[in-house]
Amino acid sequence: MPTTENASAGGTAVRDIPVDWEALEDAFENNAPEVHSYLHLGTGDVLRVVDGVADPQMHARIAADPNYLRIDPVSSREQYRWMERYIPMVEDMDLQAKLSQAIDGKGAFRRFKDVLMSYGPERERWFAFRSERLRIFMEAWLNAHALNPVPRPLWVPEVPARPEPPAAAPAVEVPAREREEVREPRRGRSVESLRKNLRDIAEALGPRDLDTLTAFAEFLKARRAARSFAHHYADAPAPSDEEAGPASQEIASESRSDTA
Repeated sequence: MPTTENASAGGTAVRDIPVDWEALEDAFENNAPEVHSYLHLGTGDVLRVVDGVADPQMHARIAADPNYLRIDPVSSREQYRWMERYIPMVEDMDLQAKLSQAIDGKGAFRRFKDVLMSYGPERERWFAFRSERLRIFMEAWLNAHALNPVPRPLWVPEVPARPEPPAAAPAVEVPAREREEVREPRRGRSVESLRKNLRDIAEALGPRDLDTLTAFAEFLKARRAARSFAHHYADAPAPSDEEAGPASQEIASESRSDTA
């Protein structure tokens, strides 16, 4: 990343650096003796190394790398003064008394935060007050090392363009007669396929199963014939009264002759 260098008042070249302010603020606040923070002079990223967790050789290499600058966090004494200065600014006298009691003795920082947990608006005001103090220390530290903070580049993921769907082919109306001609061969192929499947099944069956299959087939055949006969009888025209009359008389005369 290209950087611009300007001469400071003392003649030292000033380097532009895209600082990660949030990470730098955490590094300045965390003054635990086992935590070591470094600022990368090229990217502006903050690297944190914890004793007992990181490889000691890696820690030594980072400390000797000129691209990394060790960050000097704000001392506990100075951060304690911030709490002392903030308490008189609290308007709620009851909360002010609780905070004054919280910072008395060992564990003051934890007790101070625990009291503010139940006071949301006041807790946010404390965070703003502390961030302002941290920013003053960070800017002074950067200036002391001839570093000029510049905005970090925003990484915007590239969204691939959606391919346009192919144009749909125009619908073609098929005449009804052609649709029937197309449908009939498909039906024929389906029937032939079913017959072939039935033959393949029959060849794999034993005599008893073949007897059962034959009986069922005869049943289906007889039911189909009965349905066909019933349909034909229902469509036949009913006889007229003149046609029905002689037949009735003939049957009646035959009955009388048999009786005689």
